[in-house]
Amino acid sequence: MSNRSLGRNVHIYNASDPTELGGLVLTNGVTNANFHSMVEIICSITINNEPWLLRTTSVASGARAAPFRDAVRERDGRCVITGEVAANARGVWTGFEAAQIFPLAYEGHWIANDYGNWITIPLASRGSIPLASGGSINSVQNGMLLRADIHAHFDNYDVSINLDDNHKIVCFNTDRKGIAGRHLDQQFLEDPSRPVDQLFRWHFRQAVLANMKGAGEPVFELDFPPGSDMIGEIMEGPKAAERMEFELFSRLAGAT
Repeated sequence: MSNRSLGRNVHIYNASDPTELGGLVLTNGVTNANFHSMVEIICSITINNEPWLLRTTSVASGARAAPFRDAVRERDGRCVITGEVAANARGVWTGFEAAQIFPLAYEGHWIANDYGNWITIPLASRGSIPLASGGSINSVQNGMLLRADIHAHFDNYDVSINLDDNHKIVCFNTDRKGIAGRHLDQQFLEDPSRPVDQLFRWHFRQAVLANMKGAGEPVFELDFPPGSDMIGEIMEGPKAAERMEFELFSRLAGAT
């Protein structure tokens, strides 16, 4: 079973202990200051044992998904990370997906930690499109339009956004998309309905915890061809119970 340590070209050790404390696949745009701030997330006096919220690629379903999706499409009109415009966005959005920064599968965690207080427009409207339906986690401020391949990397914490360095795009694995070191564009950042900064910071922290701690967290299988035993493969893989719970919530949340 592969894990997130594969390809690391930076390794972090205690001088008196051969056990690897963490590491990083160093990509374009990561400055010394960026690296030090990332190390501070995983290390203080001792290694931070804060768990990261397991997450794999999934597509939202259920009655609450459509208003969120439509509001994100109307606001963005393009992949906000690559800048690629959805040129056929007249009912045909193939290759573009509305991504949730904080996943709906963890709505209980969202509620328990009062993350909804970050949202300022939970039930407003943008033209004829409602910005949210079914609670603050469905607000357009918790979403952005991404190219489908970038969405998969974002959900898997391979790509994140460093709010504290002018919304810089950080890749935690080899950058094959040419996006590492870019910044979110000003047009997106000046939109009053854009995602709130606290959510960008939350996702970036999760990405650092997932990718930089210890010897490496597991990489999950995502390709389940028709007819394959998806449940069997998940149950035989790492963190089976957590992943099964996430997958079930991702598919059933909001279903009526």
